[in-house]
Amino acid sequence: MADPTAPILLFDSGVGGLTVYDALRDVLPDAPVIYAADLAGLPYGTKTEAQIAARVAGLLGRMAERYQPRLACIACNTASTIALGMVRDVLEIPVVGTVPAIKPAAALTQTGTIGLVGTEATIRQRYVDDLERDFAAGKRLLRIAAPALVGAAEGKLRGRVVDPAVIDDVRARLAAMPGGDGIDTLVLACTHFPLLADELAAAFGQQVRQVDGAHGIARRIAHLLDGQTFTATGPNRFVVTGPLAGAEGLEAALASRGFAPAEAF
Repeated sequence: MADPTAPILLFDSGVGGLTVYDALRDVLPDAPVIYAADLAGLPYGTKTEAQIAARVAGLLGRMAERYQPRLACIACNTASTIALGMVRDVLEIPVVGTVPAIKPAAALTQTGTIGLVGTEATIRQRYVDDLERDFAAGKRLLRIAAPALVGAAEGKLRGRVVDPAVIDDVRARLAAMPGGDGIDTLVLACTHFPLLADELAAAFGQQVRQVDGAHGIARRIAHLLDGQTFTATGPNRFVVTGPLAGAEGLEAALASRGFAPAEAF
């Protein structure tokens, strides 16, 4: 049985994984959590598969050794689609990944046309091809890379105003694709993107349903830890790679979620 104080380790390139954290609090409100943001490696979407795999596996190996978590969650679609298997080989604890929510989107769509917005690295993965084949056969899946949304989400959580042009560009590029005017379901294939749900709804309209994997991931973590006991010894921890200055502006977002001030890894 795990030590009651052993934390769940949530890992992301930046603050996007806080959308998973928020969902996790709904199902495991008492579980101690260490959130690790690899700000020194952000953004992942522009890196090669080899760079991402090596970085994520190396960091999670070191973090697991230091923090002794009971479970690790890669709360990042890009890292999961590339490095999940390697990380599971490295760690001796359960590892939960994040994959684009194509399956639930396929069940929701009425028009049969789904938009998928992710990073450059995510949308080119064979993993996504396989999800489309297995769960969205007979549907039209339109994929675009929207790396600017990562920066917009990071900025929004730090109190900065989101540039409407960034959101409008995503809508316009999807609409311009063959069949794009029929999109009624939008897969947010990056954990950062639900932080922009209001802006996306304003651009796409309320009739386009947004789907992300946060609640499914939270339920999976809860299932794997079913029956375990949790004892928090203080506020949850938020650690960052690189200079601590990278976390400037996040104070309110972290405090509202019950985190102690950011600390360096």
